[in-house]
Amino acid sequence: MGKEKNPRRVAENEAMAKVRMLRTSPQKLNLVAQLIRGKKVEKALADLTFSEKRIANDVKKCLQSAIANAENNHNLDVDELVVAEAFVGKNLVMKRGRPRARGRYGRIMKPFSELTIKVRQVEEQA
Repeated sequence: MGKEKNPRRVAENEAMAKVRMLRTSPQKLNLVAQLIRGKKVEKALADLTFSEKRIANDVKKCLQSAIANAENNHNLDVDELVVAEAFVGKNLVMKRGRPRARGRYGRIMKPFSELTIKVRQVEEQA
């Protein structure tokens, strides 16, 4: 009997990886995601390796996971992969605070975000 197979969430020539609970604001993470959108995966990995942003290392891990999913789960050719989509979403926000002058309280927001990367196999034009 068993369970029916889940339908694919991406097209036949795509693979996806998602990272949740990244400890940075979505606005800062989106700056790094913009860096790799639409690029070939080798170029995107090189850009992330030499980026000075702190979160670039976590984005690189997510991209490597998407590449591994494409190769191992979907039998796609790694040399023809392009970053089709890289989008950022909000996650929870830890609320902290510290006492300020005259009995007031300063709110400190510690946001988390999530990142989704889709890679697509694109055949090279002759």
